[in-house]
Amino acid sequence: MAPPVIVLGVGRSGTTLLRVMLDRHSELAIPYETFFVPQLAHRHRRRPNLDEFVDDLGRLRTLYDWGIRPADVRPRLREGMTISEAIAAIFETYADRQGKSRWGDKTPLYMQQLPLLERLFPDAVWVHLVRDGRDAALSFLELPEGFAGRTWARPRTVAQFAARWRTEILSAQRLGRHAGGRYLELRYEDLVAEPERELRRICEHASLEWESGMLDHTRVSDAAYMPEHRNLAQPPTPGLRDWRSQMKPEDALAFEQVAGDVLRSSGYELLEPGAHYPTPAGRRELARFAVLSRSWNLTAAAYQRSPLWRRTHPVLGDADDDGGD
Repeated sequence: MAPPVIVLGVGRSGTTLLRVMLDRHSELAIPYETFFVPQLAHRHRRRPNLDEFVDDLGRLRTLYDWGIRPADVRPRLREGMTISEAIAAIFETYADRQGKSRWGDKTPLYMQQLPLLERLFPDAVWVHLVRDGRDAALSFLELPEGFAGRTWARPRTVAQFAARWRTEILSAQRLGRHAGGRYLELRYEDLVAEPERELRRICEHASLEWESGMLDHTRVSDAAYMPEHRNLAQPPTPGLRDWRSQMKPEDALAFEQVAGDVLRSSGYELLEPGAHYPTPAGRRELARFAVLSRSWNLTAAAYQRSPLWRRTHPVLGDADDDGGD
């Protein structure tokens, strides 16, 4: 199977729109956010015990929602395979169900797990979508509690979101330097302004034939029925968020104090273009986020490796049946 196509992007940066466009391709299956990759990688390390791995599959809500049961994945597993290969087998099963030959992923929460993803999928093709962080902040901060993950590192102010945005953008760019030609970066603003041009760039990057159906917004995605993705029911539309008119000036300046350097290097305008960023206050915000996110990720990994994970993830419904929907 050809290398996976993995979409990267900070939450609320348009990655769902891009995922829907790419998933319309006849060869590529990219499901909605998966969440399970770090869990399985932390639980099973390099070479999984297949019985334990299959048992864990029956506890994953995502697979259950896909209509995939452990018995559907089991024929693709073999003794001695790596955890990377075992996880890929799940995506291969999903792609096969969609009648497609290639798989991908789009899960913004993985932006803090990029070294792990790079180790798991060393041949992956990476597509990094960057959106003006101030517009992304407007979208993120209006989400109800729980929509963007339950962590103690969840941003609750514009400055806190700026710290996350800057940290994750730079992390993806570090991955890009390692990946070389397998990494492509594009801007959300360009995608919605010139969707065909940008999708053609992605297709060339991922060795996919261009298909005009990728632009067919009348093929409504199931994600469009989610309140946080209601705009997917319309064509790509520039200007749905505009920090210039929708964000308080003091909030825009607070964002710049934290992430003005990355805004500048990404081609976005600044209120104070001559300032040196991050400022001392911005560096404190970045340090705070680094401590909170690192502690959360270490705690989550420890929990996922522990017996408590199975106690809080019971076998779901007919997960042990013969694989029927």
